[in-house]
Amino acid sequence: MSKLFAFSGSDDFCPGGSIYPNLKESSLFLYPNQDVYFPPCKRYRISSPFVFAGGKFEQKKPSIEVLPDECLFEIFRRLPGGQERSTCACVSKRWLTLVSNIRRDEISDNKTTQASDLEYESTDKKGGVSSEDVDSDVEGDGYLSRSLDGKKATDVRLASMAVGTASRGGLGKLFIRGSKSWHGVTTVGLRAISRGCPSLRVLSLWNLSSVGDEGLCEIANGCHQLEKLDLCHCPSITDESLLAVAKGCTNLTDLTIEGCANIGNEGLQAIARSCPNLKSVSIKDCPLVGDQGVASLLSSASYSLTKVKLQALNITDVCLAVIGHYGKAVTDLSLTSLPNVSEKGFWVMGNGHGLQKLKSFTVTSCRGATDLGLEAVGKGCPNLKQLCLSKCPFLSDKGLSSLAKAAGSLDCLQLEECHRITQLGFFCSLINCGAKLKVISFANCLGIMDLNSGLPPLSPCESLRSLSIHNCPGFGDASLFVLGKLCPQLQHVELCGLHGITDAGVLQLLESCVAGLLKVNLSGCVNLSDKVVQTISNLHGGTLELLNLDGCKISDASLVAIAENCQLLTDLDISKCTITDSGIAALAHFNPVNLQILSVSGCSMVSDKCLPSLGKLGETLLGLNLQQCKAISTHAVELLTEQLWSKLLEMGTKQIS
Repeated sequence: MSKLFAFSGSDDFCPGGSIYPNLKESSLFLYPNQDVYFPPCKRYRISSPFVFAGGKFEQKKPSIEVLPDECLFEIFRRLPGGQERSTCACVSKRWLTLVSNIRRDEISDNKTTQASDLEYESTDKKGGVSSEDVDSDVEGDGYLSRSLDGKKATDVRLASMAVGTASRGGLGKLFIRGSKSWHGVTTVGLRAISRGCPSLRVLSLWNLSSVGDEGLCEIANGCHQLEKLDLCHCPSITDESLLAVAKGCTNLTDLTIEGCANIGNEGLQAIARSCPNLKSVSIKDCPLVGDQGVASLLSSASYSLTKVKLQALNITDVCLAVIGHYGKAVTDLSLTSLPNVSEKGFWVMGNGHGLQKLKSFTVTSCRGATDLGLEAVGKGCPNLKQLCLSKCPFLSDKGLSSLAKAAGSLDCLQLEECHRITQLGFFCSLINCGAKLKVISFANCLGIMDLNSGLPPLSPCESLRSLSIHNCPGFGDASLFVLGKLCPQLQHVELCGLHGITDAGVLQLLESCVAGLLKVNLSGCVNLSDKVVQTISNLHGGTLELLNLDGCKISDASLVAIAENCQLLTDLDISKCTITDSGIAALAHFNPVNLQILSVSGCSMVSDKCLPSLGKLGETLLGLNLQQCKAISTHAVELLTEQLWSKLLEMGTKQIS
């Protein structure tokens, strides 16, 4: 057989037509162990390549397609290299399917079968292997990454990827994002990946209703190096798939399951038994998952599991107790929408003394996150550095203050929609967090209101570097006056959507920041004027890198001050402001050399006259937003775009030369 595939000439074969000049003589054959010709006793059935028509035999055009799949498969697996197999896969879908179903261990080693004939060609004078003897498709660890989205996610593309990357080490990462209305990926595509990419380490499947247990079992049986598995909204996948993954992919370190209604405790328990190296687990919106499944994962990977995210699950206080006892290596913990977890669960978790390494803790929409429960967590997590609390309706000023005092290592505190927190709780948490707090952020907390009295004596918080207050309608100038005295080392200030603050409060804060501000975001503060911008430019222009004035009542005077003083500014947002072409011209005249992003969206007084100035600024700009500028015509935008592209190409040519 090897001689047949190695044949490359035509000397030993007839160049065309039948090897018998007379078709009647084709019935004469040489029988085994016989020395003479004689007609066979049984008449032969004539099929391809001859057809009987009009009393004569007519020869059909020979085609390899008449070969059954088994023969073609044997031919393909004996091809000398990956490039040849890839070429064959381009012929038709049938050939692509056959080639993509060849496993690595099924590829015939041509060097072994022909060693006796090629031995003298494959060794050099020193007895080593020559370069011609090295197979071109020897696969190493997969390093290639591919992503398929929407209608591009089909079995044919997956098969093509499997064949095309096999000779280059195979895929290492594969991301498939399907859609509810498109069923392009099935078991066939995943089977091709499992056979062509055994070095696959990362697999992510999103919105693939047509992928079931059979497909994922193929991956588990063929990709034993799999380390990260992400299953999102795959309703046909059940515990059977996880059982196969647990058996075939023992190196699994990251597991993410979201919206898989048929995955339950049995699959998670199998993963827990067979995958002891789990480092990250994220489970969301799986109604069949309960305490048994999550507890088994945590208890089996007690010394390796570092990240845990649980959301919208039917777990109870028992699960939190297991976390508090077995989470010895957990550094990041996120609990979201757990309706069956009570205050007792948080209290037991905090008193379990197992979360000694916890650094980041996020709680969202958990009714059990009360003052008592969170205080226990603060005491039981001595190394907690980042705390994010969102939609905790039973958290009050007392609980926040106690939590801040108990978590002595806290450097970042974020609260969102905690409406029982008032101004008193805000400032007490600021002081009680100790000397390590660097970032504090409050968003949509409706309970914060300016109070003229009732605040205890406060000492400065020298460590705070970032202050962010978003959409807290009761936050006003009185709070800014206090912050100005407490936080002299601020470098990042975000005051967004605060209709209660005016120039007086912001100026007090700006004047107290002695370290020099780097980023200032005042978007949505409709009562601020040019006076604030001029003060920022004069006091902090030498350090300022980002300035967002979206929606503020500023005019061209602010742009003049910015252009004169803020030479390090890289990002400027003046959307929906009352600036004109003159302000843009002033900005271009001083031409801040570092300005990279400029947004003038919604500035109705900016017209086509500012385009030369924008063109000059475009020498350094990487991003320009002109949306909703109704006075700028479409033609002017097209001319500006062409001009900016020309400058960009010119700069690229100079750099190359």
